[in-house]
Amino acid sequence: MNLAEQTSRREWLLAAMQSSSGQWTTLRAEAALRRSPWPTSGRNTARKDLRALAARGELTVWNDQTTGRRAYTCKLLRPAGWTRAVSEVA
Repeated sequence: MNLAEQTSRREWLLAAMQSSSGQWTTLRAEAALRRSPWPTSGRNTARKDLRALAARGELTVWNDQTTGRRAYTCKLLRPAGWTRAVSEVA
């Protein structure tokens, strides 16, 4: 897959996240990608895309200290019980 295709998929995922608020986990991103022009994208692709969007500064990373789960949001709203994962973005 070339860089243009990756960028397009990530832009599509970001637009989907912006149009539907709330926390986005790898599972939710994977489900969204199944409805995208890239329906064969799996869990690993969703995870990489979320991390890449966070690295670009488009998403905020949150960690649930109780369960150890990670989620992403487009806004800087803190989900209840979650803390920001500063080291993940750096």
